[in-house]
Amino acid sequence: MSQSVRADDLLKSVSRSFYLSIRILPRPVRPQLGLAYLLARAADTIADTRLVAVQCRRQALARLSDAIGKAAAGGDARVPGLGELAEAQEGPVGRGTGAERQLLERVPALLQALREFEPEDRTRIRGVLEIIATGQDRDLARFGAVAAGEVAALQTRDELEEYTYQVAGCVGEFWTRMCVSRLCWGNAVDVHGLLREAVEYGRGLQLVNILRDLAGDLRLGRCYLPLEDLARCGVTPADLLDPATLARIRGLLEALITRASDGLAAGWRYARSIPRRHARVRLASCWPALIGIRTVALLRAGNVLDPGHRLRIGRSEVQALLMRSVLSYPFEGAWSRLFDRARKASG
Repeated sequence: MSQSVRADDLLKSVSRSFYLSIRILPRPVRPQLGLAYLLARAADTIADTRLVAVQCRRQALARLSDAIGKAAAGGDARVPGLGELAEAQEGPVGRGTGAERQLLERVPALLQALREFEPEDRTRIRGVLEIIATGQDRDLARFGAVAAGEVAALQTRDELEEYTYQVAGCVGEFWTRMCVSRLCWGNAVDVHGLLREAVEYGRGLQLVNILRDLAGDLRLGRCYLPLEDLARCGVTPADLLDPATLARIRGLLEALITRASDGLAAGWRYARSIPRRHARVRLASCWPALIGIRTVALLRAGNVLDPGHRLRIGRSEVQALLMRSVLSYPFEGAWSRLFDRARKASG
């Protein structure tokens, strides 16, 4: 990646946990995975800029997707109209500039970096970003026009499965295909099995995010709990704005938490299936599962409908999880039991 992009600085400023995994990856895959994340995060920033009209955001997403396609084909690419979106970002970082604003301002450099990769890498990056962009656009179409004080929701569990694939499951596929190609895993792993586990892993991680951020999303008019499931509980999406509604959806939440936990378990199997000599990729792959399963304990113990209830594990605990995984890595038996121990602790 071009030095002008300073990807590590950008990644660290816009990602808390993903950066931890990206920074230890080996060089053959680190730039591609880092750039794909940054472009996906730029698209997510566009989609979430509520100070800009929904239709304008959808048009900006389409322009970004078109520019990514042109850059992936090796052509010159520009994304007009990002200035308004960049100026609308909030949150002082560094010299009084929001990290998201800085990210949008560097989109031209990111696109230039994309052009510098080999054709097959550009194709993979373009492919995963197209899937993510489709999910983001559908999200805006679904929730963008919700009036203040109202809450819209997904209709079915199938829609939830589709959404978690589009914004996370496909990332697992991309990660896997990049590693298989660049690290020459083809004869050392069951590629099809890894791809299946990767999709389930991504879905599990996204479900954890959905449940962790449920209270905040509800106040933005977004509910990712399907209407068909809520109807069985006798509640409406608007009812979820009251934290006391928790008791009425306890069974639904437990089912979704279990689904997320199973996805994280798939992620742990994924990490263990990676050839042992690729320690960096194994560790980078397992860390989100360890952090996620610890977050599951918070979801079970706390009230996901209460916006004042913090459902994130602290930085010191994250560092302890990472350190434990590194120190136990030489001892395969101890290392392989880390997830099961954490899962039992989460209930």
